[in-house]
Amino acid sequence: MLLQKILLVCFVLTAGVINAQNKNGIVSGPWVGNVELRNATVWIEVTPAIKKVAVKYTKAGTVALSKIIEYRGELGKDFNPVKIELNGLDVSTSYNYTILLDGKPVVLAYPTKFTTKDLWQWRKPAPDFSFLTGSCSYFNEPQYDRPKPPPYGGDSSIFETMAATPASFHLWLGDNWYTREVDYNTAWGLNYRASRDRGLPVLQKFWASMPQYAIWDDHDFGPNDANSSYILKEESRKVFMNYWLNPSYGEDGKGVYTKFSWSDVDFFLLDDRYFRSADGLPDSVNRQPNTDKIMYGHQQLNWLQNALATSSATFKIIATGSQVLNPYSPYDCLKHFPVDYDKLLGILSANNINGVVFFTGDRHHSEVIKQTRKDGYTLYDVTVSPYTSGSHKFSGSEKNNPARVIGVDEKQNFGKVSVSGKKGERKLKVEFIGINGEKLGEWSVNENELITPKKNAGE
Repeated sequence: MLLQKILLVCFVLTAGVINAQNKNGIVSGPWVGNVELRNATVWIEVTPAIKKVAVKYTKAGTVALSKIIEYRGELGKDFNPVKIELNGLDVSTSYNYTILLDGKPVVLAYPTKFTTKDLWQWRKPAPDFSFLTGSCSYFNEPQYDRPKPPPYGGDSSIFETMAATPASFHLWLGDNWYTREVDYNTAWGLNYRASRDRGLPVLQKFWASMPQYAIWDDHDFGPNDANSSYILKEESRKVFMNYWLNPSYGEDGKGVYTKFSWSDVDFFLLDDRYFRSADGLPDSVNRQPNTDKIMYGHQQLNWLQNALATSSATFKIIATGSQVLNPYSPYDCLKHFPVDYDKLLGILSANNINGVVFFTGDRHHSEVIKQTRKDGYTLYDVTVSPYTSGSHKFSGSEKNNPARVIGVDEKQNFGKVSVSGKKGERKLKVEFIGINGEKLGEWSVNENELITPKKNAGE
């Protein structure tokens, strides 16, 4: 009873801070995403009372005249996520920007700035860079949470640590917010959960600190273990598109998969929910892979095959919500969807795709899983979780998983990934970092370790 009273007080205090934040007309943001060589997009959500939104921006460190871009879309709704494109920018240039609401500048306690990408191709070596990544962000809302203590959401100050960690961008690996029973049965509820959790004060400095990219998993797509049968999946896709700034969202109005690049690394962001079959379907029928059980589907895998075959990137990071390689996972690993698993690994083998590393979330622990291949280089699956949700302890068949290279359990953490080195010797390093910035583990791989043996490369 005492714990429940404490949680209620914390909720009231948090709500008070959110209301204070809303007095300036901002629900969440601002932040910048989809940053390219000469373009960037500013995202912000405003209250229904706001009638005009604009962005004023100028080159950092100059006396150049500012430019103002006004938002031309609809406002005054229950939920008002706004996207304003800034085009015709200069390459490798830093900009400062200010939000104007109803013509008045909004003063924030932290800087709002961004830097366009460097035009390095054909001119100089690929730039070194780093990015942050992770998954599973649960923010307590006591009246809608499960009543059994302790609260499921942990210490959200991890986002303050992340905001203070220099990086080029951040990649959310799914379960970026957690829908509850009061959310996932209505379109309003799906929007409410995204808006409410995105608007928490502890996140605002982090949003502004670096560009953001995202995939989704079940809890920010819909209910637990949600799949293609989810009746509001089209509405959920709209929410995802409104609340993120990815370059694109699937094809033909289906799914949210996409791709972006940073320096000499390509990122393939997969959708493991929109096309997905139910986890409970049998993996095999009559000792053959069950062709009715899929995770990604033909359309998405066909796109991925062409995108990978087109890529000349040193590292090709495939990000997906469910683990891919864990042979002992009792949960929704791709291994339990053998048709798509065989197809995906077949794509890598048949097309001699070099440099692939999987990045995954969901599991409430972090680890690196390896898989040796008879006719190819060793594959690695880097799982980073959780940010704030309940953590998981290695147990059962996974306790002494022989495929695990390194593991971090029972600790909130995020990943800092660094790509560095001269051409031909590039290295990808992953640091697992705790709430207060302490290093919990480290793993790295060299580009030369991710190359198909010549005898199998058709040479």
